Amino acid sequence: MVAFIVRRCLYMVVTLFVISIVSFILIEAPPGDALTAEIQRLRSIGNNVSEDQIKALEERYGMNDPVLVKYGKWASGFIVGDFGQSFTHRTEVSELIWGRMGYTVLLAGTSLILAWLIAIPIGVYSATHRYSPLDYVITLFQFIGVAIPEFLLALIVLVFAARFLGMDVGGLFSVDFEEKPWSFAKFVDLLKHLWIPLVVISASSTAWLTRVMRANLLDVLNQQYIQTARAKGVLERRVIWKHAVRNAVHPLIMAAGTTLPVIISGEAIVGIVLNLPTIGPLFLDALINQDMYLAVSVLMLLSILLVIGNLLADIALAWVDPRARSAE
Repeated sequence: MVAFIVRRCLYMVVTLFVISIVSFILIEAPPGDALTAEIQRLRSIGNNVSEDQIKALEERYGMNDPVLVKYGKWASGFIVGDFGQSFTHRTEVSELIWGRMGYTVLLAGTSLILAWLIAIPIGVYSATHRYSPLDYVITLFQFIGVAIPEFLLALIVLVFAARFLGMDVGGLFSVDFEEKPWSFAKFVDLLKHLWIPLVVISASSTAWLTRVMRANLLDVLNQQYIQTARAKGVLERRVIWKHAVRNAVHPLIMAAGTTLPVIISGEAIVGIVLNLPTIGPLFLDALINQDMYLAVSVLMLLSILLVIGNLLADIALAWVDPRARSAE
C-alpha cells in the first residue's frame, strides 16, 4: 500500500509540473496582456508614478528576462503563495482567491458529500426494486436533475424561496450580517441561506451518481458470486450491502476525484445568479477581462484539486478493492 501511494505521489508531482508549464504558456500567449496594459497605464500618468515603480513591476514579472527565467520566477512565486497581481481589481491575486476559497470549498465539499449520501441509498433502492412505481419516480427525477441547467434551477429555487417561504434570497448572508464579524448569529444566518446553493449545485451530480449507482449495482447483482452467496443462505441485506454495493461503488470512487474541481468551476453561472462570494464568478470575470495572472492562478488551483482528488480516489479505491494496487 505504501509503495502504491508513493508511486501515485510521484505521478502527481510530474503532472503538476506539466500543468504549470501549460499555465505559464497561457499567461504569455494572449497579445496585449493585462501586465503590459498596466505598465502603459502607469507610464501615461508618469507625473504620479516613478520609473522605479515601473522597473520594480518589470523586475517582479521578468518582463525583460528569458522565458526560462520568467517561468522560474512565476513558478517559485506560486509555490510560496505569490500568485501575482490582478490588474483589473488592482490588488494581489492571493487576497482575491483566499477571500473566496473558504466559501467555495465549503459549498463544493458539502455538495459532494450531500450528493453521495443521497445517491448511494437511492441508487441501491432503485436497483433492488427495479420497475417498481417508486423506481419510475426516481428515474424521472434523475432525468430532470441531469437535464435541467443549473442556472435555470437556481432561478426556480430563488423564486420558490422568495414567494412561498418569504426568505431573503441571494448571497450567503442577509444584508445585516454581510460586513459584521463572525458570531453565532451570523453562523445561523449562513445556514439559513446555505441550503439554496447546496440544492442547486448538488442536484445534477446527485442525479448522475444515482444513475451510475443503479446501473453498476444491476450489473453486479447478476454476477456469479452474488448468486452463490444467495444460494448459501446469506441474508439478502448482507449480500446487497457487503458484497454487491462494495463492488458497484468503484466507478463512483473513481469519479469522485474529478467531481470537486468540476463543481467549483461549474458553479460560475450559479454563483452569478445567486450572488455567491465564490471562485466561479471571479474566474469568469478574469477570463472576460483577460486578467491572466488571476485566471491562471485559479486554473492552477483547480488543477491541484483535481490531481489531489484523483490521488485520494486512488487510495480509497485501493482500500476498498486491494486488486487495484496491482493493476498497474
